Amino acid sequence: MSDAHKPLVFSGMQPTNTLHLGNYLGALRNWVKLQDQMPCIYCVVDMHAITADAGYAKPKELLTASREVTAAYIAAGVDPARSILFKQSDVGAHAELAWVFNCVARLGWMDRMTQFKEKSGKHKERSSVGLYTYPTLMAADILVYKATHVPVGEDQKQHLELARDIAQKFNNDYEAPDFFPQPEPLILGTATRVMSLRDGAKKMSKSDESDFSRINLTDDAEAISAKIKKARTDPNPLPEDIKGLEGRPEADNLFNIYAALAEVPKAELIARYAGQQFSGFKNDLAEIAVAKLTPIAAEMRRLLADPAEIDAILAAGAERAGAIAEPILQDVKKRVGFSA
Repeated sequence: MSDAHKPLVFSGMQPTNTLHLGNYLGALRNWVKLQDQMPCIYCVVDMHAITADAGYAKPKELLTASREVTAAYIAAGVDPARSILFKQSDVGAHAELAWVFNCVARLGWMDRMTQFKEKSGKHKERSSVGLYTYPTLMAADILVYKATHVPVGEDQKQHLELARDIAQKFNNDYEAPDFFPQPEPLILGTATRVMSLRDGAKKMSKSDESDFSRINLTDDAEAISAKIKKARTDPNPLPEDIKGLEGRPEADNLFNIYAALAEVPKAELIARYAGQQFSGFKNDLAEIAVAKLTPIAAEMRRLLADPAEIDAILAAGAERAGAIAEPILQDVKKRVGFSA
């Protein structure tokens, strides 16, 4: 990354289904902390949401979901006065740059994207072209602001590598060595990968059929407690040390969640509960989860009661984002030959 590029964070989430504990611990909480370290741009990536059939066929639900995700960002501590918070579709520069990147990226690069293979499954030919080119739009999301740092989960690291490849190829093709930065991944926190409460081998997911597999950010105290107390475990006592968690994915997941919420080392928690049964541990975990998460749910409810307030925040954020993106896009157009 060139010294010419000032540090800038970009990240976003899709407005599909309700955000959950994994989104909070793996992303949102870290976004809040990053506001103290460098300028941040946080986006509701609604254009990405229509790449799957479930997204484009439900326009009213998509707008509602976009407002709900915005409310979750703010309730978790993202400050629209300090960070830029907006909706992807409100800044046209994302789509325009994505087309240029479609022409820079190579088919071989796209064919290697494992997430497309996973999401398209056995019916690749029925998938949307948008799902296939999702990573070039993600590259445009980042690079239209010349962002230098991107908080990502493990499942998005490959897409960020592609963004780096696209940036480098654009710079080489148009003889502008330092035009786009090489964005760096930020993988932060103790619980970057939160697993399902019903199956410790599966990631906690918004799309899981069982609501008991996840803790939603909109859940009340009663629901949070019930889900933790019903979380799958094994019949053995709690381990004496970290090695004792090997082969026990459900127990390991609950310790990871507890350590992340309490912001204490996992080893310290293991020592505290060594040899005990799960019941007391789960009670304590439920207590801290309720204390940390119910204020977020309450603030989300307050914000969602006034959609006009959320829309105003997004509109103001889009104006600020566009002011950064538009000059960069115009410079791209000149380099490509679209304008003088």
